[in-house]
Amino acid sequence: QVQLVESGGGLVQAGGSLRLSCAVSGVLVSDWNMGWFRQAPGKGRELVAILRRDGKATHHTDSMSGRIAISRDNAKNTMYLEMNSPKPEDTAVYYCNAGVGLTGNHNPGRYWGQGTQVTVSS
Repeated sequence: QVQLVESGGGLVQAGGSLRLSCAVSGVLVSDWNMGWFRQAPGKGRELVAILRRDGKATHHTDSMSGRIAISRDNAKNTMYLEMNSPKPEDTAVYYCNAGVGLTGNHNPGRYWGQGTQVTVSS
């Protein structure tokens, strides 16, 4: 059974930093193309970043350019999203996903975590 569990969200001040975690069980995080998505209130789901099986990362949200880093710890079977200098517009529920597509619309894979709320205060 595949499970993805996000953590690390919460209330953070603009200009601070935080790290989101996605603990994976049932599959190896290094065997999948993993992604972070987010959904802000009243908006659709948005792809933030992808970490490919080969370890290369791609970022997909221009507004977060230069402020995020996606990584993984194979020993812990966990993926991370670090956010520096978050802005109020980064407020959203952040989800990790296993099996995200690498081309076209980057359709998400079928495995999702439950999401973690990030609220950025100004």
